[in-house]
Amino acid sequence: MANPIITLEHVTRTFRVKRETIKAVDDVSLDIHEGEIVCLVGESGCGKTTTGKMLAGVLPISAGKILYRGKDIARLSGRDHKQFRLGVQMIHQDPYASLNPAHTIAAIIAAPLQHHGLTRGEAQTQARVRELLALVDLTPPDDFLEKFPHQLSGGQRQRVSIARALTVNPSFIVADEAVSMVDVSIRISLLNTLTKLKTAMGLGVLFITHDLALAKYFAWEGRVGVMYLGRLVELAPARQLVEQPQHPYTQVLLSAIPEADPEITRHKRRIELRSMDVPSLLRLPTGCAFHPRCPQFLGATCERDVPELLAAHGARVACHLVSRQ
Repeated sequence: MANPIITLEHVTRTFRVKRETIKAVDDVSLDIHEGEIVCLVGESGCGKTTTGKMLAGVLPISAGKILYRGKDIARLSGRDHKQFRLGVQMIHQDPYASLNPAHTIAAIIAAPLQHHGLTRGEAQTQARVRELLALVDLTPPDDFLEKFPHQLSGGQRQRVSIARALTVNPSFIVADEAVSMVDVSIRISLLNTLTKLKTAMGLGVLFITHDLALAKYFAWEGRVGVMYLGRLVELAPARQLVEQPQHPYTQVLLSAIPEADPEITRHKRRIELRSMDVPSLLRLPTGCAFHPRCPQFLGATCERDVPELLAAHGARVACHLVSRQ
C-alpha cells in the first residue's frame, strides 16, 4: 500500500487538572491512507476528539509524532506547513456553532476561496460556491446562497460545513461526531454524501463517533479503531471487527447494539460487565484500564501489566487474553 497520508506514532496528550496530570490520549499509533475511512469509537471521554484535534493540528501533542505525508507536523514551516493546514480539514459536531451566524451561506463558502486565492474575481468565486453546494447535495444552489445559517435545517447546515471544508481541496477530513446533532433520518444521507466525496476526491477520512452501529455502516469497507480511557484497544477492518471482535470491550459494545429485527434483539445475548462504573482519568486503574469492568478478567496479569497493541489474526489488539492465544 502507498505511504499513508497521516501517521500517528506513540502520540500522547496530557492536561493539568487540579494540580494533577491526566492522559487524555495515551500512546496511540495509527496510520490512514488516501481514500481510506477509519472510524474511532468509544465512550465519551475516551480521547477520540482529542486525537482528532491533534491530528488536525488544533491541539499540540505532549509526546510522540504526527506525520503528514511522512513529515513531522511539529517541524513544518513555510510552504510545507501551509500544505498541511490546507490538506487536513475538520467538520465539527455542531454545525450551527461552527458557522458564522452573521454571514450568508455564499459568504461563508466564498471566504476561504478568496483568502487563499483559489478563485479569481467575483464571477469565478460564485461559480465555485455553487459547484461546492451542488457537490454536497444542496440543490438548487441558488436557493441557499443568500440564506443565513439559522434559516437552514441541521442537516443542511452540516452540508454547508462539509462544503466549506472542501473549498481548499483537502486530502484528509477529520469528521468529529459530524452527524450526531442531526435527525436520525438525515444521518445516513449525510454519510452517503461523505462516502461519495471520499470516492470522488480520494479523501482520507477519520470519522469520530460514540455510535458503533454508525461506524459499522460508514466504515464497512474501511477500518474501525476502538478507544478506551485514552488508549487504542482494538483496530481492525470493519467487517472483521463486527464479525470477530477480539477485545472484551469491543465485544461488550457490539452486544449492546440493538438489531433491526425485534425478535433477534429480544434473544440477543448481552455481555455483563463486572462493574458499570467508568474509572476517572484522574485515578486510572493499574495495568489494563479495562480490568475492573472486564467480563474476562484474568487476575494479577490484568491488574499489573499494561497490554501492548499487538498484531493478532489480521487486527491489532491490546489484551492479555488475546496475547495468550
